[in-house]
Amino acid sequence: MGTTDTLRFRHNQAIWVAAVLAFLGALPLATSRWFLLPLLLVPVAVGVWAWRAGTDADPAGVRVRALLGQRRIAWSEIVELASDPRGQAVVRLRDGRTTTLPAVRAADLPDLVAASGQPLAGTAETRERPDPAGQ
Repeated sequence: MGTTDTLRFRHNQAIWVAAVLAFLGALPLATSRWFLLPLLLVPVAVGVWAWRAGTDADPAGVRVRALLGQRRIAWSEIVELASDPRGQAVVRLRDGRTTTLPAVRAADLPDLVAASGQPLAGTAETRERPDPAGQ
């Protein structure tokens, strides 16, 4: 499977800029005393999270990526795609658990379903088509 088959959802790239600015802003304070050096870990962690976190979707399933790990969910395990009150996409799995999809908004759900290779309900592909013979 090529990389063109994968649809990637990522957080806004402005988070990178904020992480770099926070790192540069904390640098004078963190280098003034040795025990303040761990302050630099916070903007570094935010930058790594912004680079890594997100959701990848392909015909085989969904991969949820976080700061330190990832989880692969097959489409056969997903029972329902919905959005929470904040507008983030949530999947309900066969075992009843729910998982939030990072960087996927409610407006992105049709694209997410399209990445699965399945037609959306109510689209031209799923509606009954007239018989070409006119019967």
